[in-house]
Amino acid sequence: MNLPPEHHSEKLERAIHQTLRALPPRRAPHSLEARVFAELARRAALSWWHQSFAHWPLPARAVFLLVSVALVKLTFMAAVWVTAGFDSAAFVAAFSAPVSWAQAGVSLVRGLTDFSAILFRNIPPLWLYGSVAFVAAMYAALFGLGAAAYRTLYVSR
Repeated sequence: MNLPPEHHSEKLERAIHQTLRALPPRRAPHSLEARVFAELARRAALSWWHQSFAHWPLPARAVFLLVSVALVKLTFMAAVWVTAGFDSAAFVAAFSAPVSWAQAGVSLVRGLTDFSAILFRNIPPLWLYGSVAFVAAMYAALFGLGAAAYRTLYVSR
């Protein structure tokens, strides 16, 4: 009986895997090990501002981002002021639109928040409790259906 070629490749793969697993682990050269530990010690001794941004403390990152945004804004404002020929009226006109847009956005959010608060206060508590119970029941049903599907599809095999 001739075995298919896939059987030979699987057998060879298992033999190679067993042979490689039987080999002892190799040690790194002592010079490499010493250099790696020296580099790790050097990096650990660095001040936080000499390390990457991800290693900075959270307050320092927040201040850095705020200062960066402020510098970008000041650069844009200075560019507009210079291109307007140092005319303060053109400068005010250029930057009054973003401020009024932000104020309109704040008033819109405040109005939506007030509307939501009024609407939420006028919903009967029984409806709120019923909604929470319904969502919990649907979550439990979804979990149960997922568990049943898993048992049906995977556990029986």
